[in-house]
Amino acid sequence: MISISSHLQKKLSQPLKIGSVEVKSRVLQSPLSGVTDLVFRRLVRRYSPYSMMYTEMVSATEIHHLKQLPRLMEIDPDEQPISIQLFDCRPDFMAEAAEKAVREGAKTIDINMGCPVNKITKKGGGSSLLRQADVAEKLVKEVVKTVEVPVTVKTRIGWDDNEINILEFAQKMEDAGASMFTLHGRTRAQGYTGKARWEWIKKVKEILTIPVIANGDIFSVEAAINCLEMTGADGVMCSRGTLGYPFLVGEIDYFFRTGNQLNQPTSRERLECAKEHLKGLWEYKGKRGIYQARKHLSWYCKGFAGASELRDKVSRIETVEEGYQLLDQTIESIL
Repeated sequence: MISISSHLQKKLSQPLKIGSVEVKSRVLQSPLSGVTDLVFRRLVRRYSPYSMMYTEMVSATEIHHLKQLPRLMEIDPDEQPISIQLFDCRPDFMAEAAEKAVREGAKTIDINMGCPVNKITKKGGGSSLLRQADVAEKLVKEVVKTVEVPVTVKTRIGWDDNEINILEFAQKMEDAGASMFTLHGRTRAQGYTGKARWEWIKKVKEILTIPVIANGDIFSVEAAINCLEMTGADGVMCSRGTLGYPFLVGEIDYFFRTGNQLNQPTSRERLECAKEHLKGLWEYKGKRGIYQARKHLSWYCKGFAGASELRDKVSRIETVEEGYQLLDQTIESIL
């Protein structure tokens, strides 16, 4: 039985207010490059109908130069509430991209200031903005001035252990007009290694008046509760815990709303979900969807006899039929 304080229980029963937008859930699905496309979001949404979803991050420069919007920005009218996440270091390009995102249906605009990948940071985006607080401030101000929807920021605690500047940085973002602040409790140098340092999320929550969302190491209902009890944050954002497990956001949300835990899906149910994921990617993206499905299917392969063998095979599929056959054979074997 997971214990929860009365104070936290009361907070979780209330909607999350992001500026002018009210969201019924305090569990958010993180934007994940190469993961949170329309197909994946539909699966997450099935189990968590009220949570805020995020697109994969989109380059504002790319939006500026393309005649047509990238498919990453495609939104299903039925998947609200949803935010489009943008990255760049040019305030004018970011504002232009934000306008287009709002026209596509984004309820909020999220600015990525935390991506640790070199190809992003070398161009001045992602977590490199932690080293350019004045640029980050201009980005937020320009987007806030341009669009009427709330503007939010997602970042990390610092560049490395010698440059943890998150307290000053977070305050600048709020002062610039950000309506919510999501903090991944790792430095850029950590990547996804080591433990998320939730104590920094607590410190940020203590100085900001806007909602603070905790991110990093949220792999279970218990982890979500422990994080909120420790940090005082206003909600949690799930990232890697949803890889091959689109049930997680819904499991946490259900506990937040009811105080009860859902039964976790069986191996068979997870593999049936994997089949649906494969089918969706094939129908949405064709052959490219099959190649993208390889990594997704491999993430579903854990916790049952023969999982490692299946993982190896699905990571090399060439057709949707081949994927179906492998998954069906395993489903039948674990009945």
